[in-house]
Amino acid sequence: MKLKIALATLMLSTASLYAQDQQAKLPVPERVSVKGGELTIQPITHASLVLNYQNKNIYVDPTGGAEAYTGLGAAHVILITDIHGDHFDKKTIEAINKSDATLVVPQAVADSLPATINKKKLVILNNGSKTSQAGISILAVPMYNLPDAENAKFHPKGRGNGYILEIGGKRLYISGDTADTPEMRALKNIDMAFVCMNLPYTMDVNAAASAVLEFKPKVVYPYHFRGQDVEAFKKLVNDGDKSVEVKLLQWYPGS
Repeated sequence: MKLKIALATLMLSTASLYAQDQQAKLPVPERVSVKGGELTIQPITHASLVLNYQNKNIYVDPTGGAEAYTGLGAAHVILITDIHGDHFDKKTIEAINKSDATLVVPQAVADSLPATINKKKLVILNNGSKTSQAGISILAVPMYNLPDAENAKFHPKGRGNGYILEIGGKRLYISGDTADTPEMRALKNIDMAFVCMNLPYTMDVNAAASAVLEFKPKVVYPYHFRGQDVEAFKKLVNDGDKSVEVKLLQWYPGS
């Protein structure tokens, strides 16, 4: 009996150490004081991140397999922006969805979800639709390439969602894959913005900076920027308006 208890204790200790080791490999999280506590922003990679507020986890476009999320806790809400593999990874969703999280997705993603997903925990949003999950307001906003652009075919209007979240009195904008659309430029009262820039699929740093300078978030986090010069983006924004804070997080571990 004592041997069994010792072995069980050893296994639990080993699992705990493994989880701590895996979490230590994650990029440094951003911690923001908000109404009701602290909002933690945990970059994972590229377009994937986890938001934590009042012990609730919002997984945004989770990719990279379950190991990438070791130690972060179960997902309560999973947001998916689009059908492309760097945003919608079926294997990762199945692997992390152990607590039967609510999935908030556009119709195109819903049509491709694995059969294992509990449809009662599925919320389908079209552009302009809104829901409240885990005490957080979620608004779907347009996310697309401009129709007259060379990359228009990658992201047609209406297929994917960007999202505006209201957390702890703050408004967060998650762009997903988009160009500098009129809808983005018309955004109001955004406290934190996650803005993509990734040619040829979305926009370059010049277009991204131009849009940011128009809708003027208090803080902007460039993400989904593989191959783009985010220092140049930061300079463009700061030269245009020093009141907009540009924060560069680590989205590509090891790079």
